[in-house]
Order: sequence, then C-alpha cells, then structure tokens
Amino acid sequence: MKKALSLVVFALVGLAVAAPVCTAQVTDVYRDPNMDFGSIQKVAVVPFTNLARDQVIPERVRDVFVNRLLAADGVYVLPVGEVARGIAKVEPANPSAPTAEEVVKLGAALKVDAVITGVVREYGDVRSGTTTANIISMSIQVIEAGTGKVVWSASVTEGGISFFARLFGGGGQPMNRVTQQAVDAILDKLLGAPKKGK
Repeated sequence: MKKALSLVVFALVGLAVAAPVCTAQVTDVYRDPNMDFGSIQKVAVVPFTNLARDQVIPERVRDVFVNRLLAADGVYVLPVGEVARGIAKVEPANPSAPTAEEVVKLGAALKVDAVITGVVREYGDVRSGTTTANIISMSIQVIEAGTGKVVWSASVTEGGISFFARLFGGGGQPMNRVTQQAVDAILDKLLGAPKKGK
C-alpha cells in the first residue's frame, strides 16, 4: 500500500514538474465563422497598445510580430513607414485602437484587406523569492478593413516561473526568445484559421 502511494505521489510530482515547460498558451481565441480568411492578402499592423511598464516595449513586440509574420509568408505585410503615413493621413484618435469607422478609412487609405492591432499586457521579469524569469502576455486582433469588424482575436502568455524553477532555482529564457515563442504561438493559430468552405 505504501509503495503504491509512493508511486502515485512520484507520478504527480513528475507531472507537476513537466507541465510548466510546455510552450506558450494561446487562450480566448475568437474566429468569425463567416470570414473567408483566404481573402486576406495584405495587412497593416498598427502600433500596439502598451499596458506594461516600459514605453518602448510595444514597438519591440510589434517589430518581432511583423518580422515573424513576414517570415511566415502567409500575407503581405505593409512596411511600418507606410502604415505610419496612412495613420497620419486618417488621423485616428488612438492609432493603437482605431474605431471601426477609422479602420475602414485606414484600410482604404492603405489599400489593405485587414488591420491588425495588439495589446501588450505584461512584459519583463517576474520574481518569486530568489527566482526570476521573463514573461510576456499579449493579445492580437484582426479587423476586416472593409467593415471594421473584428474577425479574429487571441491572447497568449509565455514564460514565467515554472514549478521546476521554484523548486531548484535558476532563471528562465532570454526575453527576446520568450517574445518570439509567444508570437509564433499566436501566429500558428492565426495562420491556421480555416479558409471559407473548409
């Protein structure tokens, strides 16, 4: 009986140690079932909203997002400079969170099929006792340029202090790597969005 109990405890501890080393967790995914994602060929990524501490963080994350989206070769991503000129022309009240009407105007000015917005909720190091690790938490929205309607959105969190690190100490991965993993995870969901009729 004691031997069986020991095996159960050992197995549970093993699962608890192994679980935190999983990849980024993408949650709260919304996908418009009526949207033909195959029709999105050209997109504009506007500046991200910042809820983190450092004011330069949104541009860092946006840069990683744009580069990884370009590397995925799924859609044409408008250069950041062209997006900035379009924003200057349309003059949305908040370029990071344009209204539906402003998205339609921006889409027409930039000749894109969709506008992508993002929010960086958390970015940097977290501490628990003597252990620190990097973490990023962000969300992305894809807004159809013709209607100003959100057709896809998701949140992702990557990094943080694992159960293993709490037990044995040690830091997490570099911030740039954590950011890339989070962006890749959310792009996997986005680019895997079903085309109409599939």
